[in-house]
Amino acid sequence: MSVAASTEPDLILLIVSSPSGAGKTTLTRRLLQEFPQFRFSVSHTTRKPRANEVDGRDYHFVGKAAFRKIIDDGGFAEWAEVHGNLYGTSVSEITQAHDEGKSGVLFDVDYQGARQIKEKFPDAIGVFILPPSMEELRHRLETRGSDDATSRRRRFEKAREEIEHYPFFDYMIVNDDLERALSELRGIVLAEGCKQWRVAARAEALLQR
Repeated sequence: MSVAASTEPDLILLIVSSPSGAGKTTLTRRLLQEFPQFRFSVSHTTRKPRANEVDGRDYHFVGKAAFRKIIDDGGFAEWAEVHGNLYGTSVSEITQAHDEGKSGVLFDVDYQGARQIKEKFPDAIGVFILPPSMEELRHRLETRGSDDATSRRRRFEKAREEIEHYPFFDYMIVNDDLERALSELRGIVLAEGCKQWRVAARAEALLQR
């Protein structure tokens, strides 16, 4: 049996990835509104918090020594160094979700993080969000007010590299219409919750009566 199934068989581990600008953040926020029984996985980071960020809500802000200790203890499902800062997803996010009686955990990570999570939890479900076209992706990035021109160009150039890794994922959603994309993401969650091995214990309980 896989690590995921032997650890928390009732939890859906949902990984959502996309190139920047494909609409992943909007889709995951809407999904969490519809599925409050899902826990959003808050990542750890060693970078300093920005002005409007709150510890424990946006990130768990820790020092490098504390981060390295979690690595040494095998406490991360995935981690990486980005521009000199460390980012990671703690395995404890899954444990907390189970303790809180949640039905799933939502991971918002890139394709590299997705690979690491699935290596540790093979039953995790990977969903990749695609833009309708590269032209539309460029337009979306250019109309974002939060990035400067250099950042937008870097994100667009990285998008092709990220899209190349689509074969790794279990599902793909083309976000050309937000409501339709949300409906498809919702359908994935509902279908995964009905997987035979997740519900088998209930069938067995009925047979024992």
